[in-house]
Amino acid sequence: MARYAKEHKQATRRRIVETAGSRLKRDGIDGSGIATLMADAGLTNGAFYAHFDSKEDLVASTVADQLREQRERYSGQSLEEIVRGYLSIQHRDDTAGGCPSAALLDEIARSSESVKRAYTDGLLAIIDDAAARLAPDDPQSARVRTFGVFALMVGTLQVSRALADRRLADDVLEQGIQNALALLGAEQRISPSSC
Repeated sequence: MARYAKEHKQATRRRIVETAGSRLKRDGIDGSGIATLMADAGLTNGAFYAHFDSKEDLVASTVADQLREQRERYSGQSLEEIVRGYLSIQHRDDTAGGCPSAALLDEIARSSESVKRAYTDGLLAIIDDAAARLAPDDPQSARVRTFGVFALMVGTLQVSRALADRRLADDVLEQGIQNALALLGAEQRISPSSC
């Protein structure tokens, strides 16, 4: 019976983190209270502290989980495919299902050290994977350039989401794609099997 309880607790925690990911990206960290986050998971407020020490603990866990999922989605994709997918109209229009950086970066910057650490660790894993594709013989040399491209992509997505003029918002995405690919270099336009 104890084994079931442990597995059940882990599954419940996982459900809370997964549902929190969408809610936090849609409504923001400050706009998502514990009651709402727990209701999304089909649980009561009282169950929260059986799984997390604080809202910060949940946010840190969720940010780490979101970045891990994002990294897994990029596995097997060329850098060009990642850029085009990230700066797509579909990604722009799916805040709740999209990148945690584009949705939460300003709030993460004002969050606790544990949330910032979860973000830093998760983002470094993504950046280091991309840098290894960009410069397989010396990925460390490409780390800063990869950060620059990522920052350009996040900013482009955020600006496109904020514009009221849909045509202009689409043009911003397209220009962002061209800018990111130029920074990565034309030689990165390769198939996923070449990565």
